[in-house]
Amino acid sequence: MLLSICAAAPGAWALETEEPEDDGALAPVVVRGSRAGADRWASPASIDVVTADDLKDGRPQISLAEGLGRVPGLIVRDRQNFAQDAQLSVRGFGSRSTFGVRGLKLYVDGIPASAPDGQGQTSHFPIGAAERIEVVRGPFAALYGASSGGVLSLYTEDGRWPGDWRAGFAAGSDGLWRLSTQALGRTAPPDQPGWGYALSLSGFTTDGARPHSAASQGTANLKLSRQNADGRLVLLLNHHQGRADDPLGLSRAEFDADPGQTTPNALRHDTRKTVRQTQLGAAWERRLNAEQLVELMGWLGQRGVWQYQAIPPAAQAAPTSAGGVIDLNRAYGGAHARWRLERPLGDATLALVAGLSWSRQHEQRRGYENFIGEQLGVRGRLRRDEANTADALEPYVQAEWRTSGWTLAGGLRYSHVSFNSRDRYIAPGNGDDSGRVRFSGLSPVIGGRVQLAESVQGFASVGGGFETPTLNEAAYSPSAQAGLNRHLQASRQRSAEIGLRGRHGWGAWTATWFDVRTKDEIMPALNQGGRTVFRNAGRTHREGLELALDAELGTLTLAGAATLMQARFADGHRIPGIPRQQLFAQIDWRPAWAQDAVLGLEARHTGRVPVNDANSDFARAAAVLALTARHDFTRGAWRVQPFVRIDNLGNRRYAGSVIVNEGNGRFFEPAAGRSVFVGVDVRARR
Repeated sequence: MLLSICAAAPGAWALETEEPEDDGALAPVVVRGSRAGADRWASPASIDVVTADDLKDGRPQISLAEGLGRVPGLIVRDRQNFAQDAQLSVRGFGSRSTFGVRGLKLYVDGIPASAPDGQGQTSHFPIGAAERIEVVRGPFAALYGASSGGVLSLYTEDGRWPGDWRAGFAAGSDGLWRLSTQALGRTAPPDQPGWGYALSLSGFTTDGARPHSAASQGTANLKLSRQNADGRLVLLLNHHQGRADDPLGLSRAEFDADPGQTTPNALRHDTRKTVRQTQLGAAWERRLNAEQLVELMGWLGQRGVWQYQAIPPAAQAAPTSAGGVIDLNRAYGGAHARWRLERPLGDATLALVAGLSWSRQHEQRRGYENFIGEQLGVRGRLRRDEANTADALEPYVQAEWRTSGWTLAGGLRYSHVSFNSRDRYIAPGNGDDSGRVRFSGLSPVIGGRVQLAESVQGFASVGGGFETPTLNEAAYSPSAQAGLNRHLQASRQRSAEIGLRGRHGWGAWTATWFDVRTKDEIMPALNQGGRTVFRNAGRTHREGLELALDAELGTLTLAGAATLMQARFADGHRIPGIPRQQLFAQIDWRPAWAQDAVLGLEARHTGRVPVNDANSDFARAAAVLALTARHDFTRGAWRVQPFVRIDNLGNRRYAGSVIVNEGNGRFFEPAAGRSVFVGVDVRARR
């Protein structure tokens, strides 16, 4: 199906199909009930698929950082701070985000986890219910719209017949424990009309690796599906809530003295964050004939965030300060319509896609002082009150001509993004910051694939895209002018890649060179009076090499990924948040005398990371090891898999992540020391 995994919004409602014939070759990825493996091999795009086993087996299943290290070009860091999302960047896109995820498109079963302004979060991703995660890198990611330097799409499992029930438990260092359960099934056998259902519930709590970093979260995910000969209907429900203390970052002096400490400001102000989110989605598809398919999808949701920051009362004295407490109530929704045509023409296949996507976020954002008199860490006077709206309207077309030996594909997407803000807090020294700004542009992409030998392909693509500022980045004008920042433009980029990939009886490999050139990069310009003003910087250049390997050699399974990247501003400074090299290797051994047992060793290396635009300091390079052991016990319909895992085996002291351009110099977020986890997953087929 054309570029189903490169289309504007991923096909959460894609037709269930049998694994396609593969001419006896070993596909680089085998995904049951999906054509992701075949599409990846036939596509000119850079696509990786991380399976449920890679995400879950022998892991606590708390953070996306646990299972995504095998994807080259993707940097994912566990901040050990659940008041902030995991840090994600793809080929440098998203690296400058100080909180949440920006510059990347995120989806769960086709529902965007990224707002129209480009800001997103992964906290509600149901890892326990995941069937796979697909990662799109390179020029073809731009076909997902504005602010899509890369794409992460999580797909949950469908209900099936016969059904099964699962339960999981994990416990470990720092008082961590997780409980989860899933129920999958159908109300009738596959040859009879009926609904498939997949229900997942999970929750965890931790005392945290540092003082004042305790957290608890809970997620529920429900997926209902009904299929007939002509189409399919899917209903989706997701609810997430969590509370986390925020230990903040550490300054260089604090980190060097004791990386296990928490800065006194976090304790003094009782920094913390509470999140509650609920979303609904519905997807419908219908086959018009043997060649044509139409798809419709809609979603809506509500997200509330309450966050207490460590801003001293004196810093809130300026009339323009927004205070130290964030109260955000966001409603969001959207719709997506798509038409597909796939027509055989002799030995070739022509595929066409046309669609239209619309999404909106409407938020009530208030700010309060975080003190009353001498008491800190409480909600005080109102200092900010505004209603903000962001809309994105994006039509697109794609085409693909494919034979067994080559593929030519291309697409064009037009994006129109508008921000509107209505300021309801106007006081002496704090003028009316209402305003409206708009951004628009085209994202063209073209690429090709050619079969060089029976098991080796070459591929290349080139394209352009753009990244808008977020509502927060556009909120304030320079030089104390009222209204939104009309001087701030969207950044524009040109991206190219060329590579080789192969698949053989023993496994698969890829080697990809990429080049990304950006102008008008968005950067902080001024931080005063409690406000951060952003500006467009000069040009940036990112180029690098990505390598990946998956192999099975007798009783050994090998997985490796390497990313070598140069990322610089025009003045020669390195772009913060991006290491020059990142390496991952995993070796799993199944002893011949115990085929159901697995012993695993993981190694991760990250090079030095600049913490700010001035490159005045760096997080040091670090290499860490992890050990895992698990065993499958199967008795009739029951399967029990206990595991033990040791992270940071050498108890290294290093910064697991950095807070880019942190205004107080607290750049460093320490990684956890040696951590031990034990757990068990139980599965019963009905």
